[in-house]
Amino acid sequence: MQQSSSPAVGRSDAAPTGTSRRMTTAAKTKSAKKVTPAKKAPLMKQGDAPRHAGAKARAPEATKQDIIDVATREFAQNGLSGARVDEIAAKTGSSKRMIYYYFGDKDGLYLAVLEEAYRKVRTTEAQLDLEHLRPKDALKKLVEFTFDHHHSNEAFIRLVMIENIHHGEYLARSKTIQELNVSAIGELERVYQRGVKDGIFRKGLNAIDLHWQISALAFFNVSNRATFSQIFRVDLASKKALANLRAQVVDMVLRNVLKNPG
Repeated sequence: MQQSSSPAVGRSDAAPTGTSRRMTTAAKTKSAKKVTPAKKAPLMKQGDAPRHAGAKARAPEATKQDIIDVATREFAQNGLSGARVDEIAAKTGSSKRMIYYYFGDKDGLYLAVLEEAYRKVRTTEAQLDLEHLRPKDALKKLVEFTFDHHHSNEAFIRLVMIENIHHGEYLARSKTIQELNVSAIGELERVYQRGVKDGIFRKGLNAIDLHWQISALAFFNVSNRATFSQIFRVDLASKKALANLRAQVVDMVLRNVLKNPG
């Protein structure tokens, strides 16, 4: 019998199998591909607002306002040190890079929030049209407005409290806030002087003192409501309590200013 020849082992001229042919072809194809270097991000030009992949295309002013609105809630709730820019960016669909582009840094954003808060109250206050009312009615309307505004804008009260914790450091940097409050004092001074001229307001007062008294009475109603209610077991947030406090605040201010309270 003729012996069958066994397959050679380790021969270099052995034909490649189907699997090895495919692997060889894939390796050649891969090595033949050109490696494209990554493109560098274009440099940001002055005036170009940064964009974030998760944010819809919006006008710069609308974007800035959205950031300020969200930041207002964050700073009012958590304070300057507790608020997180990452959280503000996430809630606005923007990025830290965008926020820093618009406001410089966290302190700049906080200051912008303060300015917007004061701008809103003073802008609304200016629409009361006090100059066309009799002095007593004008003062009454201003007190009622201040009480209602503070009650409805707890974030504003909290921001003012936070800024006082920082000893007014950031507010002192803002010419905008200074100008806004100067105009408010000027309006109150004109109301008071008209009342003095008409003989219904007593002399010897000034607008800053009056502003302090009005603000103090309206401010305390919000800033100390929780602790006061807990200590004395009363609900100062009820409609009845608020209406009663509002009327008393108006009465106290008028009695202090009127020449003959009656």
